Amino acid sequence: MREFLNYIVKFFQEYIVETVKTIRITDVLDILILALILYYVYTFIRDRRAGKLALGLILIFGLFFLSSALNMYALKYLFDNFFQVGVIAIMIVFQPEMRAALEKVGGTPFSSLKNITSESGDMATLNAEIDSICSAASDLSREKVGALIVIERTTRLGEYIKSGVIVDSVISPYILRNIFFNKAPLHDGAVIIRDNRVHAAGCFLPMSTNYDIDKDLGTRHRAAIGLTEISDALVIVVSEETGVISLSVNGNLKRNYNYNTLKQELNSILAAQAPIELSKKHHRKEQK
Repeated sequence: MREFLNYIVKFFQEYIVETVKTIRITDVLDILILALILYYVYTFIRDRRAGKLALGLILIFGLFFLSSALNMYALKYLFDNFFQVGVIAIMIVFQPEMRAALEKVGGTPFSSLKNITSESGDMATLNAEIDSICSAASDLSREKVGALIVIERTTRLGEYIKSGVIVDSVISPYILRNIFFNKAPLHDGAVIIRDNRVHAAGCFLPMSTNYDIDKDLGTRHRAAIGLTEISDALVIVVSEETGVISLSVNGNLKRNYNYNTLKQELNSILAAQAPIELSKKHHRKEQK
C-alpha cells in the first residue's frame, strides 16, 4: 500500500506539478480563446440546420480514421479523394450558416447595447417605451392585424432600413397601430426601432433558410427568424391569421405572448443591461 502511495506522489510531482510549472500565461490565454471559439460554434449550430450537417461531417471523419486504422483500402481510397475537394464542399454546404456566423460575429454584444436602451435617460423612459411596444402588439393581436416590429441592438440594420421608408417618430402605440393598419401603404413591411425612435417602416427582412421551421408559420415569422439568425435584434411578430404574438431572438421563435408576458420578456432582455449603460453615461459626464 505504501509503495502504491509513493508511486502516486511521485507521479503527481513528476508529471502534474512539473507540467503546471511550465504553463505560461499565453498558454492559458490560448486555451481560453479556443474554448470561447468552440462554445460560440456550439451555440451557433445547436438549434440550426448546421447542427445536423455537422454531425454528418463528424461521422465522415470518424469513418475516415477508422478506415485508416484498420487498413480498409476501399473506404480509405474513397475518403482520400473526398478530402481533396472536401474544403470546397464544406464551404458550399455550410455557406448560409457561415455567412450568418460572420455577419453576427462583428455585432456580438459584450458589454453594451446600442439600441432602445442606449439613449434612454432613465429606467422610467425605457419602461415607457417597452410599454408602448407591448400595448401596440396587444391591440394589433386583438384585432388580428399582422405586424413585424424590430428592435435594433448592437448589429446595425442599415441595409434593411434602406429597403423601407424613414419615419423618425417617437415610439407610440398609436404610431405603430397606424403603420400596420390594413389599408396603410407600409403595413406589409417591418418597423425598425433604432435609438428610441420608430426609425423606419415598410422594411423587407431576410427570410430564414432553415428547413426545420414549422410549415404553418408564414412569411412574417420566417422573416423574423431570418433577421435574428444574422443579428442580435429582437423581432416581435403578430400573426394576421390568429393574432398570436411571437418573439424571435437569436434565431429562435417563442409564441403565445400577451401584454404582460411580452413586457416581462422585453424587460428581462433590455432592461437588464440598461443600468450598465446608465452608469457608463454618468461616468463619462463626471469625466467631462
